[in-house]
Amino acid sequence: MPDSDDKEYLVTLFEYAPVSLWEQDFSAIKRLFDDLRSQGVKSLDAHLLLHPEFIDLCMSQIRVLDVNLQTVAMLKADSKEHLIANLEQVFRDGMRRHMRDELRALWNGDVKWSGEGVNYTLSGEPVDIILHWRILPEYEENWERVLVTIEDITARRRAERRLVSLFEASPISLWEEDYSAIKNYFDELRAQGVTDLRDYLTQHPEAVLHCAGIIKVINVNQRTLELFGAASKEHLLTNLNRVFRDEMGSHFANELIDLWNDTLVYEREGINYSLSGEPINILLNFRIMPGHEQTFDWALVSIQDITARKKAEDYLQYLGTHDVMTGLYNRAYFEETIQKLTIAQTSKVSIVVLDLNYLKRTNDSLGHQAGDKLIRRAAEVLNATFTTINSNYVAARIGGDEFAVILPDKDETETAELLKQIQLLIEINNRYYREPALSISYGAATSQPGMSIEKVIQMADDAMYANKAENHRRRKDD
Repeated sequence: MPDSDDKEYLVTLFEYAPVSLWEQDFSAIKRLFDDLRSQGVKSLDAHLLLHPEFIDLCMSQIRVLDVNLQTVAMLKADSKEHLIANLEQVFRDGMRRHMRDELRALWNGDVKWSGEGVNYTLSGEPVDIILHWRILPEYEENWERVLVTIEDITARRRAERRLVSLFEASPISLWEEDYSAIKNYFDELRAQGVTDLRDYLTQHPEAVLHCAGIIKVINVNQRTLELFGAASKEHLLTNLNRVFRDEMGSHFANELIDLWNDTLVYEREGINYSLSGEPINILLNFRIMPGHEQTFDWALVSIQDITARKKAEDYLQYLGTHDVMTGLYNRAYFEETIQKLTIAQTSKVSIVVLDLNYLKRTNDSLGHQAGDKLIRRAAEVLNATFTTINSNYVAARIGGDEFAVILPDKDETETAELLKQIQLLIEINNRYYREPALSISYGAATSQPGMSIEKVIQMADDAMYANKAENHRRRKDD
């Protein structure tokens, strides 16, 4: 038996402990359980399903023998007596959720339990808690002495809820992902002697799909559902194969190579797809979270929709490289392509130069709108001619009534056939339009060994002027 000094010391420890301590008596709950067992009840869960009020009955049977000063302060009571006399204000509402788990542990013969839950101060404020209880030795048969500790985690829970709210309400798509399976896969490859992942993926392209399939998505936010047109998180997560497909393969391969080379933070543009099939241009920011560099088990991915920006960029690029009236390439793009072919020292290229006949006469007699229509008709003929060939051609409007076409890898015979096609389409075009008649002069030339592209263009230009002179002569003769 401890002497009086020991007892006083233990009482002091209990009284001034910096954590909430309770001395409780569960014996009344023990008697309720014994009564149920005597009635043949085998499953407490089944009994609670039929009699949910039994939880409230058990809560009311908990007898508090003592609490310490920290408990009084935490629950905003005036004194121990004030608190114990008003326990029904402490043990209520949200407490029922964890009380079910506590009763299940007692029914199964456990002498200790830990879990999170909710109590209430005497002023009615909820207190998020971590609760531990232990039936004390020598009281396992009657449950008359139970030591309970309660930790107030309200501030922590508030901070967690704040972070959850920030995650959910973020204006950009956020994903929490687990890449630990990829880390394990990398370790296996290294153990097999793989040192260069890029070479390995080139030889085993199926490994990219394998890695995509072993990523675990932990959570996504509301903006993600809106971006991809998902009705719920479950709807999105069960259809990720519709989001990550096609072009993503090459982007994801580069991401894997970055991770392999210990680049744990990166940013890339790419394409995902909404669940309705619409492509979404994205800016993806990926990072393995601090403290998880060795396991990859927590990664944060943010996705911004840059579709509108990409469309604007594409439009500006289009305006910079195309003639607005005809949709053909413009002179700047034509000259840029010629320069690239010159630098590449392309061995064979044909150039077609075309000039619209009688445009000034049309502008003077019928107005510039009629002249503009004639220019667009000439572009129609060029598009109809050259879009039928399997070639990396460039058809451009290089002046008011001047056009040119670059035909890499086309020889004289092939180019001559295309000129015949142009003439045929001009005649067809004139059948479907009223006056003025479309008339185009054209000439072509093909490079020879040692000949500069500038020389080829000059030869094509000379051939075009010869054709124009012939057209004028025939018109006079007519």
